[in-house]
Amino acid sequence: MRPLWTWMMVVGLFGVALPSAAATLDPAIIGKAAGVDAKAQPDGVVKIGWSRADVPVTVDGMRLPPAAGLGSWAAFAPMGDQAMVMVMGDTVVFQDEVDAAMDAAFAHGLQVTGLHNHFFFDQPKVLFMHIGGEGSATQLAAGVKAVWDAIKAVRAAQPQPAQGFGGPAPAPGKLNAEAIATVVGHPAPVTDSVAKITVGREGHMHGQTIGASMGLTTWAAFSGSDDLATIDGDFIMSAAEVRPVLQALRKAGIHVVALHNHMMGEEPNFYFTHFWGKGRATDLARGFRAALDAQATVDKH
Repeated sequence: MRPLWTWMMVVGLFGVALPSAAATLDPAIIGKAAGVDAKAQPDGVVKIGWSRADVPVTVDGMRLPPAAGLGSWAAFAPMGDQAMVMVMGDTVVFQDEVDAAMDAAFAHGLQVTGLHNHFFFDQPKVLFMHIGGEGSATQLAAGVKAVWDAIKAVRAAQPQPAQGFGGPAPAPGKLNAEAIATVVGHPAPVTDSVAKITVGREGHMHGQTIGASMGLTTWAAFSGSDDLATIDGDFIMSAAEVRPVLQALRKAGIHVVALHNHMMGEEPNFYFTHFWGKGRATDLARGFRAALDAQATVDKH
């Protein structure tokens, strides 16, 4: 039998690690940070949940029980034997809760990885905001709590979801497309009183190069007048660009209304966010330009 010191030399020379127990998560710690009960799953994941029973929802004319798909949740998983933890989750949001929930997620270091619908003919309209992140268990749990608390604060101020963002609706008027183009740095041709900026991008699919004509575009449409306009559009992003773009849009007061994919099998994988805003046309143009600038700072390699 070889002496112990011989085995120690082998480990040192060849980097052979002795087996170690995988990190485990304490549901009590996560539950305390999140402010809700946390339960350990058989695979070591710890989950928390929040049933959205606070607002009645009908889908296709039927009152939907919260257990049928109106549950917010977050799952925490240990990352190997390290102290780092990952979180993934899905949060039920009504339209007037999205801004607050998204801002809270970013303020606490979480990523927003999806925003979309799960139903048709739902009243009020229900959206689902997916979140993710890496960090300590308490940090992530506190972040999820902040998101849910932000939503609850919206509902505490107004029990029923709002029917609009508020403020006057823009009316057709004088729209200085040249000024918009100057701010953004891209042409803004006008069609039917709408000034539209389009920025193309290239990718690959099935061995072929695809570009703007196949839908790989970032675009923004300006309607209304110089003093009160709307902006709506679409941002095409790689995974690394999603967070900076969304944060820039939100900082500019522009509402993010969807985050999803448009295709499958493309290289790299692209994500699209749709947005909406109201205000002075040049202010909206500056917000759009800020998102373009934030996207440009991301390392493309």
